[in-house]
Amino acid sequence: MYGKSRTCAVLLLGIQLTALWPVAAVEIYTSRVLEAVNGTDLRLKCTFSSFAPVGEALTVTWNFRPQTGGPEQFVFYFHVDPYKPMGGRFKDRVSWDGNPERYDVSIILWKLQFDDNGTYTCQVKNPPDVDGLIGETQLTVVRTARFSEVHFLALIIGSASALMIIIVIAVVLFQHFQKKRWAERAHKVVEIKSKEEEKLNQEKRISIYLEDTD
Repeated sequence: MYGKSRTCAVLLLGIQLTALWPVAAVEIYTSRVLEAVNGTDLRLKCTFSSFAPVGEALTVTWNFRPQTGGPEQFVFYFHVDPYKPMGGRFKDRVSWDGNPERYDVSIILWKLQFDDNGTYTCQVKNPPDVDGLIGETQLTVVRTARFSEVHFLALIIGSASALMIIIVIAVVLFQHFQKKRWAERAHKVVEIKSKEEEKLNQEKRISIYLEDTD
């Protein structure tokens, strides 16, 4: 009887410890959607978070699914050292640009082509944290950069800023010239008053002189 109670207690304790143990799930963060010009280079960003410390057991796998369909293709692999593809479309066109200590496992694609359109997946395993979603990036290669909403917004903001600067300059110049005109008018008034006072004084002197001569 005592043995059965002890066994039940051990099982219950194990269940409780399992419930308290952190869930192993690597979280992946990617750019989701990217657009790049044909012939240029592009950094495919992929970062992750993991409850387990990053060590030599870390593995990173990049794959590619063409937009036109077909089997998944190998792009890049990292385990202690980076491993480039020995053949295929990405041979001599991909390089490692990550830093696992900073939870960054990004790569760079060189000389993009139109057939590089598709979905790039980034999978990270950091034992014992090995489960989790696979990060995806949808890439579209275009002939020239399109005038996006961001560019349009930047143009509007820039134009509005330039217009505000022009208005401020115009107001400052207007006030400056207006003050200058007021100063000139005040100066003329002073001159006129001075001349009138001088004329009156001269007339008074003449009048006094005539009176004295009489």
